[in-house]
Amino acid sequence: MRKDIHEMNRLAWNAATPVHNSHKGDQARFLRDGGTTLFPEEAGLLGAVSGRSLVHLQCNSGQDTLSLAKLGATVTGIDISDEAIAFAARLSEESGIPATFVRSDIFDWFAGAAARGERYHLAFSSYGAIPWLSDIAAWGRGIASVLEPGGAFVLVEFHPTAFMFNEKLERDWPYFSADPIIEDVGVGDYVAASKEGLVARGYEEGVVGFQNPHPGAEFAWGIGDVVMALVDAGLRLEVLREYDYANGCKFFEAAILGDGRRYCLPEGVPNLPQMFAVRARKP
Repeated sequence: MRKDIHEMNRLAWNAATPVHNSHKGDQARFLRDGGTTLFPEEAGLLGAVSGRSLVHLQCNSGQDTLSLAKLGATVTGIDISDEAIAFAARLSEESGIPATFVRSDIFDWFAGAAARGERYHLAFSSYGAIPWLSDIAAWGRGIASVLEPGGAFVLVEFHPTAFMFNEKLERDWPYFSADPIIEDVGVGDYVAASKEGLVARGYEEGVVGFQNPHPGAEFAWGIGDVVMALVDAGLRLEVLREYDYANGCKFFEAAILGDGRRYCLPEGVPNLPQMFAVRARKP
């Protein structure tokens, strides 16, 4: 486990998070007025959440967490970024949607939650979470440790194949890598790149020309790495799906925004998997 890498990424996310939120307007009002940031893929895999306890792992600024709370779940969001958790707590208060948010390295939180005997009906993670994990096997064990018997983990994530290509569809990343991939410039402004794909209620220009002053590092985990981390931890795989579009996030310059805020490659360009989804259950 690379706690030094986690700390590097914490600083990069602290710098990027206010920039991302600068484009999203009055998010508390959006939630109060009935808005949701959930896409059909995660909502469908999670199923009915009313009356269920749910932990949102790597929750970022809490928009999806609070969208799940609006559906009746008792939610706890965990994230390593101080800025993200502070924003999520404010958003909960200003929107009037109750939630618990915890600032922690996810692996430290797993250890503490297991020691306290915390258990959840559902665990959830999505969209750009996996590449920040330095130990995929420990992640799987951590999820298993905080699920109730019969509880399920749902992941909707960008596909590692899509990460192999840059915005011009040129291959520049490995599919597998035993070492972290370190970049001099950390988390960028993907909200500005994706615009209405990520901000359906009205994109605002906000901060312009952001360059993260902190480096960042990601890990190249393949589909097999993710699935086997869960299976080896004792969970039973129920669903594994792949999608040829990306919800909200524009990876490639050629991508076209279609129905449901899905970015697809245009006609004549060979498709590739841009997302995948997993549901696994604790016996």
